[in-house]
Amino acid sequence: MYTLKMTAEQRLEKAVIAIMASPKYMALSGVMMVGRRTIDDTVPTACTNGRDERYGRAFVESLNDSQLRFLVLHEVYHKLYRHLTTWRWMYDENPQTANQACDYVINQKLVDDNKDGFATMDGPLTMGCIDAKYRGWDSAMVFADLKKQGRSKLQGGAGQPGDGFDDHDWDGAKEMSEDEKQALAREIDGAIRQGAMAAGKVGSGGERMFDELLQPQQDWREVLRDFVTTTCAGRDYSTWQRPNRRYIGAGYYMPSGVSEQIGEIVVAPDMSGSIGQPELTRMLSEVKA
Repeated sequence: MYTLKMTAEQRLEKAVIAIMASPKYMALSGVMMVGRRTIDDTVPTACTNGRDERYGRAFVESLNDSQLRFLVLHEVYHKLYRHLTTWRWMYDENPQTANQACDYVINQKLVDDNKDGFATMDGPLTMGCIDAKYRGWDSAMVFADLKKQGRSKLQGGAGQPGDGFDDHDWDGAKEMSEDEKQALAREIDGAIRQGAMAAGKVGSGGERMFDELLQPQQDWREVLRDFVTTTCAGRDYSTWQRPNRRYIGAGYYMPSGVSEQIGEIVVAPDMSGSIGQPELTRMLSEVKA
């Protein structure tokens, strides 16, 4: 019995159980139960759409136990941080740099949290994005810094350090209906809160991991700009800078439509007790801009 080789499915399940049993990651248990987790022979390494995780059989078999735990944690953190929905605007601007920005944040945290070797970023995972400079940064900050350095022109897939060792299924995330996205957001939020409570009861310290997530600090200006930009999509002009995704799957690179104007927008300020003239001025100035 001991000489039998475990299948990729069995090794993946073993890694998940080990993570959930670790006091360090007890708070992650709920998030790890969100979505499906499967072995997929068509996936080169691993990928997630923010809900479901898929792992390539050959890639799983190439990793030892600690490396596989790192890979699983990496995919779970994409879901935990809601990367594929929160940072969609980055992907629309530059897919490769958006992928790198999200990975830099996750990998640095996992490396810092696993000095004991429970999960290691070595072996085949060394192609991943890692830089201590980005310790404590969020993905938008890393994205801006990479663009400033001119690294947005990097092309991944060569298997070199900095290319990343997983894929991000942005299109799969976009294909989810609004009801599915809202249900996913509620499920992850509930899992985060339950995990924080469970970790607090046993004193594992894991609840501190979620403090920032329970109080998101997303810039409302970025959300507003993304909304207006999306609304401006039209047929006034054609641009090759943003290809039409409808035809990419068929092997055709076609332009998408853009517009420099939008229809009528109704602005309804919330004039409650927390909103005064200074706040209203800032909001309306941003809308006008």
